[in-house]
Amino acid sequence: MAETAQKILIPETFQGPGYDIASQIGLMWELIKAPLIVPLLRVGVYICLAMSLMLFMERVYMGIVIVLVKLFWPKPEKRYNYEPIQDDVELGSSNFPVVLIQIPMFNEKEVYKISIGAACGLSWPADRLVIQVLDDSTDPVIKQMVETECQRWASKGINIRYQIRETRGGYKAGALKEGLKRSYVKHCEYVAIFDADFRPEPDYLRRAIPYLTRNPDIALVQARWRFVNSDECLLTRMQEMSLDYHFTVEQEVGSATHAFFGFNGTAGVWRIAAINEAGGWKDRTTVEDMDLAVRASLRGWKFVYLGDLQVKSELPSTFNAFRFQQHRWSCGPANLFRKMVMEIVRNKKVRFWKKVYVIYSFFFVRKIIAHMVTFTFYCVVLPLTILVPEVKVPIWGAVYIPSVITILNSVGTPRSIHLLFYWILFENVMSMHRTKATLIGLLEAGRVNEWVVTEKLGDVLKNNAAAAAVAKKTPFKLFKKPQFKFGKRLHLLELCFGVFLFLCGCYDFVHGKNNYFVYLFLQTITFFICGFGYVGTIIPS
Repeated sequence: MAETAQKILIPETFQGPGYDIASQIGLMWELIKAPLIVPLLRVGVYICLAMSLMLFMERVYMGIVIVLVKLFWPKPEKRYNYEPIQDDVELGSSNFPVVLIQIPMFNEKEVYKISIGAACGLSWPADRLVIQVLDDSTDPVIKQMVETECQRWASKGINIRYQIRETRGGYKAGALKEGLKRSYVKHCEYVAIFDADFRPEPDYLRRAIPYLTRNPDIALVQARWRFVNSDECLLTRMQEMSLDYHFTVEQEVGSATHAFFGFNGTAGVWRIAAINEAGGWKDRTTVEDMDLAVRASLRGWKFVYLGDLQVKSELPSTFNAFRFQQHRWSCGPANLFRKMVMEIVRNKKVRFWKKVYVIYSFFFVRKIIAHMVTFTFYCVVLPLTILVPEVKVPIWGAVYIPSVITILNSVGTPRSIHLLFYWILFENVMSMHRTKATLIGLLEAGRVNEWVVTEKLGDVLKNNAAAAAVAKKTPFKLFKKPQFKFGKRLHLLELCFGVFLFLCGCYDFVHGKNNYFVYLFLQTITFFICGFGYVGTIIPS
């Protein structure tokens, strides 16, 4: 009887010493596939389809609203009480409020002169402007260079202060918080914040401040970012496409419908009283800007986004720098959501629909679902269904919905529409890092408070301008010399996923019926390009 049971439960190939390993693995796969793999994968498909529908509805909603805003909504200067502050000979500068400019920096050797010079060049009465350079640099040579630059502008009559701290506690949030404690800023009503690579136009304050002076319920005026190096390489062009959608659609819609959006951390002017009422700067997450914005909004303050007020800045041009930035930008919001979701639910000062918008749309869909569904569906679940043909993905979920989402995402950068397909592939690669960072933030795992300052190149970019113009005569070419040794540019996670997708593509090419191998091979190439660190060396047309 026992012998009979053995023959039923154990395949014959396992019963002799001569079986081969490949057959053993194949038989084990068949044994566990039906009772375990198929049900789990089918559940994964259902979850991914549900998340895709949530993201699809969010993008369609945003698309409809932005069209209505552009066609029918009054401009911000019409929605709010707005009147430019006029120069008055009799009153002098007394009708101008005192404004503080804060420029936090950390070892910003390449860009410190740009930001300090732009701040000192703002068109605002000198006696009504205080410029504060918050230098957390650890390199004594760079600290001396920044201090000397501040002294040079001070000798020209500019009220500029150079501030340092003993430690970098709280990183940027800590520096901004310490800056507001200084006695010489107590009489300032507003504070404009610019990161070290940002360069506002001279009329920036004259265009932004009137919204605050004439509307006591407005706490923040946010300007749009523009990028001086967007054409440097394919990496910067991909970033421009993503960020342009954020500014063109997400910020505009939030400002027009709920007077709320996430502060971008720079190129914005805050009412100092609103900062204090909201509890000041906090360093509990790596998105101190979003943290402050949510807390201020829960206290009833309104925000205004000005799409036509633009500030030049710089995009990360190396893949390592971009990866660290995206980790911070993905981990921080997820961690903030974990910390604040119940506080938002219990809040009594804001209306119900604004709570829904902040929790569901702003946080859950955009900061969590958008990252996770992109990676899990298109880089994990969809390839696995090739190996498990019993599980089907409907064509509307695999093709139609992603196509509509992609088209809606591309409206921010029409000039890059020809790069749309590669942008999709690149975003799929980055979604792997964003998903990992999001999970770290939600679970408060090891790297939850990791802060790596984004590398900036500043005027170094100008040295490549002439050569870049020549390179742009062809659609794509390898132009920039790699800045790091090969070992430092190697990214094993991308390479491993590239191998996985390649194997799935090969299997689909031989045995599949859906022709997914076309997408999988293209996605494999993109993973390998990123894995070998060459994404920052390709010059787009």
